[in-house]
Amino acid sequence: MAQKTFVLDTNVLLHDPDAILKFEGSEVVMPLVVLEELDKMKRFSDELGKNARQVIRFIDSLEGDLFQGITLENGIFFFLYSEHQPIQKEGFPFPLDSNRHRTLFVAYKLKQAGKDVVVLISKDFILRVKAESIGLEAQDYASIQESYDHLYTGLQVHEIPKQQIDEFSTKGFIEMGETPFLSNEYCHFVSSDQSSALGRFNEEQKRVEIVPPFEGDVWGIKPLNAEQRCAMDLLLDDSVPLVTLIGQAGTGKTLLALTCGLRKVFDENVYNRILVSRPIMPLGKDIGYLPGTKEEKIYHWMQPIYDNLEFICETTTGEGTGADTKQWIMDSEKIEMEAVTFIRGRSLAKTYIIIDEAQNLTPHEVKTIISRAGKGTKVILSGDPTQIDNPYLDKDSNALTYLVGKFKSYPLYGNIVLSTTERSELAALAAKVL
Repeated sequence: MAQKTFVLDTNVLLHDPDAILKFEGSEVVMPLVVLEELDKMKRFSDELGKNARQVIRFIDSLEGDLFQGITLENGIFFFLYSEHQPIQKEGFPFPLDSNRHRTLFVAYKLKQAGKDVVVLISKDFILRVKAESIGLEAQDYASIQESYDHLYTGLQVHEIPKQQIDEFSTKGFIEMGETPFLSNEYCHFVSSDQSSALGRFNEEQKRVEIVPPFEGDVWGIKPLNAEQRCAMDLLLDDSVPLVTLIGQAGTGKTLLALTCGLRKVFDENVYNRILVSRPIMPLGKDIGYLPGTKEEKIYHWMQPIYDNLEFICETTTGEGTGADTKQWIMDSEKIEMEAVTFIRGRSLAKTYIIIDEAQNLTPHEVKTIISRAGKGTKVILSGDPTQIDNPYLDKDSNALTYLVGKFKSYPLYGNIVLSTTERSELAALAAKVL
């Protein structure tokens, strides 16, 4: 079997700083221009800078001639490739005036030198197309991704006879033999006569236990459908410290997470505070490009959170704008807004953490966030993997989809995909037809 030679683009290493070690039994080539780009990135204080520094430290730790090649674990043969001066294009059709063309040129030269199978690994779709246009094999980096098309939804619907639904409602559970459910997965039992009941799988007892009908409200908010009822059940359950809520705009992800957080912090005192964060993705610029203090800068990116808070305050007071309630919440210092960039390095105990728009995070970034969780902390990540602003992420490689795939079988985790837009009839229609 021919040995494969993988040429890694810069964006792959920024996405996964351990990528070099993921190609077992193969040659892994890093163009020198990639190392130069990482060197420029290492000064940044964000996750990209952290990943760049990690890769550089790893390469610095290797013993041997980097240009002749070094054998690593799992049979990986790694080496740096430097273009010879003066550069001879030898039929290469693109100008060498950009770093990504220089990276592509390295793969081209290796193929010309007689390597059996040369594969360019890049998260840049355009670069992959250019590679294929000159007869090179190119692939997206697939080591850290899960399939969005087969995403675990957290809720099944089963049609059963009304008699079984009545029995389930009376006993409070249904015993499961060969169970088709995962831990904390919900089941919406329905019958032909419109009877229904909602249950949640208890992995320890191997049975589906009834989710009681929702009574009252949480800070004026009630679930409007079965999916929202499941979401609130997870959000209010302190035994499930990690929850993901996935859905399009208007399905209630952020509103439900914030509402339940207010209940847990202000009414039940389970957590000391609410920490709300969003990735800063304003067309690639960080918050440093805006004038003012960090708090003043963050305010603009957190406006959707403030909008939800205002709505909750209006709903719970039942009159006026709810401004007094909102001010009381903010003055309590029990709710904090923070950019994801500044969470790294903190230790967060007894905190109710909400990460909104989490689809714009990489798997490594979400690992950094969750690893900040101390004792008694609950983490909620919400977002829509079909609406991604990060140019090097897609619906399969973003943090939300990846997290669901890796955690779905663990009892400390729960997920619900919200599919019904409840914001307004207009919003629901727009989500459907546009």
